[in-house]
Amino acid sequence: MSNLLRRNTRAVVVDHLKIGGGSPVVVQSMTNTDTADVDATVLQVLDLWRAGSEMVRVTVNTIEAAAAIPAIRVALDNQGCPVPLIGDFHFNGHKLLSQYPECADALSKYRINPGNVGKGSKKEEQFATMIDAAVRYSKPVRIGVNWGSLDQAMLASMMDENSRSDSPLAADALMREALIRSALESASAAEVLGLPADRIVLSCKVSGVQDLIAVYRELARRGDYALHLGLTEAGIGSKGIVASTAALSVLLQEGIGDTIRVSLTPLPGESRTTEVVVAQEILQTMGIRSFTPLVTACPGCGRTTSSFFQELAQKIQQYLRQQMTIWRSTYPGVENMNVAVMGCVVNGPGESKLANIGISLPGTGEVPVAPVFVDGQKTVTLKGETIAEDFQAIVDAYVKENYGEGGRLRATRRIIPVKAIA
Repeated sequence: MSNLLRRNTRAVVVDHLKIGGGSPVVVQSMTNTDTADVDATVLQVLDLWRAGSEMVRVTVNTIEAAAAIPAIRVALDNQGCPVPLIGDFHFNGHKLLSQYPECADALSKYRINPGNVGKGSKKEEQFATMIDAAVRYSKPVRIGVNWGSLDQAMLASMMDENSRSDSPLAADALMREALIRSALESASAAEVLGLPADRIVLSCKVSGVQDLIAVYRELARRGDYALHLGLTEAGIGSKGIVASTAALSVLLQEGIGDTIRVSLTPLPGESRTTEVVVAQEILQTMGIRSFTPLVTACPGCGRTTSSFFQELAQKIQQYLRQQMTIWRSTYPGVENMNVAVMGCVVNGPGESKLANIGISLPGTGEVPVAPVFVDGQKTVTLKGETIAEDFQAIVDAYVKENYGEGGRLRATRRIIPVKAIA
């Protein structure tokens, strides 16, 4: 979909997915269930996968969690869910991977944090144990550095070195350099232990937008490992969404990043799948990938005192997302479809003509009718109490006609010529 040049990185294969090497940017997410609770974890993984998460990370922090991984994998396979499971290990990963080989084998990828694999003389040994497991079971590894759990011994050493320098770095620059060095040195150590470079993904997570941009630009400059992008502890609600979008968009625009996660704190009662939707919408609105038809809708003003257009826009967007679980395999290319739901005559007809299907609802004081435009041409005018249902039926018919077997828009992205809106 995108003309953006992707940074040339090594391709890392995770089951049926390819990360890097010019492949599409992969969306991933993480569960927040107790992994030892097989039923709850399976349900949440299924929710995330159905929402579009292409990989799902699960916490593996106890012997009970490690023992549950094979059962989770079997249950997902029985549900027809092939999503790769990533094991998130901290502190005791060397023990769990050694003592539970079925867990090590059932996982598709490991996440290792070099800041907490061990202290002192045990660090190298315990890191080596985890890498040995990855080599034995042919698993890729994400070496994920986080500034909240940075290797303190390395940081102290770098601070001492910096204090003796004729041109010392500022504190924030030193922290960024420590993150980068930890990631690259850990990757180099993993290669020495026998893990091929094409099974290594790197990440350096921070919670500040400018820090993330600076770190990944430098990380990309110094190596060609596949990179996982994401702010850590991005935040709750709009703050988390805005911060993640600001940081990831800059890097993605520069061709940096091969897989992304939006680490949102869910609002009370909010679905975990929100982070998947946001990640998809970042990629889709930038023109990098398409996942589901998106709805263009006006923000409303004094001309649109009715809330009907807002309710219809929300209903149609939800409907399109729900249908994608069926449409994805049946109607290739439908993810590129554009739908417009507009609220008055000012921009309504124009936006509707630009979309594949658009409806211009009546604003305050306008005639209570709603013209519908299909491929730039007015086809029908809806009125009465069933406008929403009638419009949804038009959307359904358009999908079946244009994206089904032999459909003229099958697996393509339609662009309206300028003359169509004249």
